[in-house]
Amino acid sequence: MNILIVDGNEKEASSRYIKMNMRTQYEVYENVLNSLSSDNLNIHTIHPAISNNNLPQGINLDDFDGVAWTGSSLNIYDMTTSIINQIELAKELFTKKNKIFGSCWGLQVLVTAAGGKIRKNPKGLEAVVANDITLNKEGLDHPMYKGKDSVFNAFCWHYDDTETLPSNAKILASNNKSEVQSVIFDINDSNIWAVQYHPEFDPEWIAGLMKQREEILLKEGDFNEKKCIDEEMNYFLNYKNLEHKINKDKYKDLINIKTHTLELSNWINNLKKQV
Repeated sequence: MNILIVDGNEKEASSRYIKMNMRTQYEVYENVLNSLSSDNLNIHTIHPAISNNNLPQGINLDDFDGVAWTGSSLNIYDMTTSIINQIELAKELFTKKNKIFGSCWGLQVLVTAAGGKIRKNPKGLEAVVANDITLNKEGLDHPMYKGKDSVFNAFCWHYDDTETLPSNAKILASNNKSEVQSVIFDINDSNIWAVQYHPEFDPEWIAGLMKQREEILLKEGDFNEKKCIDEEMNYFLNYKNLEHKINKDKYKDLINIKTHTLELSNWINNLKKQV
């Protein structure tokens, strides 16, 4: 299958990950999609926040079986050139027969391009773990969540959430921080699955993000003191060693790679049925 990954990040953001010896967000996505597919995936990654000249010569947007849109540190209501480029790309993708999966920023771009509205969340930053995401009836019945617990935790980092949905969109999951933790909609010939969290993140990567953004976590009040950040960060760094004393039950759906990437596994399986 041919998969297009749309990297939502500007060059400076990706450089910060590299300086911390972390994978970039698009590399995280490339790795997880390859690990979840039993078949070889032909993956192309483009960077519309950096350049409009995205696809290699001889390849066009009709050549892909699925499109995955990464997270980003951008805020869509700023409407900079790098943001507008992504919205226009989404609108172009909507004219193709595409199956699109969006994570966090990906959801926000896709919702905006389809006529919805994103705002700064009045409830503030949701960081590291989105707790108690709950599937509604539509979510329980949707193939994105086949095999998923009805209430689960997920890795996350976002200041923004959805204020207004596209006209035919359906919410699949919510929690007390964001009403729209998951949404689906069809537009033109495209089918959209999108989540406000990050099923592609792994425990080691979220630990690196916590280290990079430690001051933000303390400033925003997500953690009361540095000691608490260090404990949770060290747990995620060493999650394979279950001798840790930190609340293992709380994070059982995060340290189980199969469980916390299930939305992406189900998306890939859905793509295979269409090919």
